[in-house]
Amino acid sequence: MYRALILLHLSIVIAGFTGVLGRFISIDAFMLVFYRTALAVGLLYLFFIWQRKTLSLTRADIPLFAIGGVLVLHWLGFYGSIKLSNVSIGVTCLSSMAFFSAILEPLFFKRRLVMRDFVYALIGMVGIALIFNFETHYRAGIICGLCCACGAALYTVLNKKYGAKAASRERTVLIEMAGGVLTMLLLLPVYRLIVGKFDFSLGLQDFIGLFCLASVCTVGLYLLQISVLRQLSAFTVNLSYNLEPVYSIILAMIIFKENQELTWAFYGGLSLIILSVLLQTWACIQAKG
Repeated sequence: MYRALILLHLSIVIAGFTGVLGRFISIDAFMLVFYRTALAVGLLYLFFIWQRKTLSLTRADIPLFAIGGVLVLHWLGFYGSIKLSNVSIGVTCLSSMAFFSAILEPLFFKRRLVMRDFVYALIGMVGIALIFNFETHYRAGIICGLCCACGAALYTVLNKKYGAKAASRERTVLIEMAGGVLTMLLLLPVYRLIVGKFDFSLGLQDFIGLFCLASVCTVGLYLLQISVLRQLSAFTVNLSYNLEPVYSIILAMIIFKENQELTWAFYGGLSLIILSVLLQTWACIQAKG
């Protein structure tokens, strides 16, 4: 049990590094997501070969490809937010995912809106509004971060609706990642229209960062989560992952000294977001108990 808990928190720290690597890697958000997804697909496919597993596709897999498209749009928003602001702003905005989930879940599963969840999530949105109002130079990053949170909520809801039916989680992730690569390829003409040219060149620092992002923070993280879920409940894992933004912010402050870039408004907004997460956690524990 203790080993599983240590591995769980190791996986959360690794997840926290995804934002840090987003700032470390110098290429723009689009190329970062393109390389991350393509490398992850290649590594996952090698894992399939090593496990001697076969991959056959059916019509039922079409929604999984579409979900992969939503995933890369979420990543584009996340890394766009970090590039336009910083890691702390990006992961803080991602915490508003609960607000969008509270709205989207009832729509997709034809349930009534749970007012308690909505109110708790709304407290977090007030925190983001506070940051948006005072941290004016980060507004573009905050808007990208909110789009990222909406994408993350939609990805989670769609995975719950379609991905949960899949027999193999490994197969599901590989197909979703492949769908992500296809989406990025379809978006390449739009990217060229905006940027004006394609630049696939990578420096050594960017290559190392991208390889770590794809191998450790994508494929490795996924395999670690699978290992942890075999020993701990999904409830424990999901609650513990509420610490991910906290770990990311601490790492960003240590590595990039981001505490020098932020004002009291950020910390005030972050306090409201943490309060929102704590209230949601308490409500989950009450419902479970």
